Amino acid sequence: MTTLIACSHGTRFEEGREAVRALVDEVRTLLPDVRVEQAFVDVEEPEVGDVVARVAADGPAVVVPLLLSTGFHTEVDIARAVAPFPHVVKAPALGPHDLLALVLEARLDEADAPEAGRRDGDHVVLAAAGSTNPASVADVEGVAARLRRVLPVPVTIGYAAGADPRIPDAVEAARAAGAARVIAASYVLAPGFFANLVRQAGADVVTAPLGADRRVAAIVAERYRDALALLPAA
Repeated sequence: MTTLIACSHGTRFEEGREAVRALVDEVRTLLPDVRVEQAFVDVEEPEVGDVVARVAADGPAVVVPLLLSTGFHTEVDIARAVAPFPHVVKAPALGPHDLLALVLEARLDEADAPEAGRRDGDHVVLAAAGSTNPASVADVEGVAARLRRVLPVPVTIGYAAGADPRIPDAVEAARAAGAARVIAASYVLAPGFFANLVRQAGADVVTAPLGADRRVAAIVAERYRDALALLPAA
């Protein structure tokens, strides 16, 4: 059986670590016959290169980024880790995906504010971590387009880093355009550094991160299954 290496960014925040561990446990529940290993590109250990080298000694593997968009970590860190091993392949980032829009919609419904993202005068800012990689911007725009299809209010984008507009600027632009209530939809996987930046951006309402949602785990499982076709024939 091909091993699934679930590779996340890593965080110093214990709440974020717990959320990622819970997500990986959800993946194990969905794929009970698959060996699932955790790895990280930064901050935490084991580092993805070390995990890939260890797992590759046992057989084929798929690295699934627990990352929402294409970027440096997917195209450099993870790509570099799998490059020496023909029987280890990299799956795409989790987004864009229809299920992510549904999870974002659910977090709006759970927000500590009535009818967040549903009322006249609401404006939703999709608040993403950001990257200088143009593919990352395209990925986030793809999720925003999906969110617009399920919400009756304007949806724009703000980035914590790497791309413009920054989240505080997107919030202010929404107010300047006449929004009565600005909601920052946290397009981050777990509590941590970027989630804190979203909370500090000045929105009237801030949703929780995506977290260990079964639908996110389903995307991980889908990315794994699709990537099996990339492995060389036995």
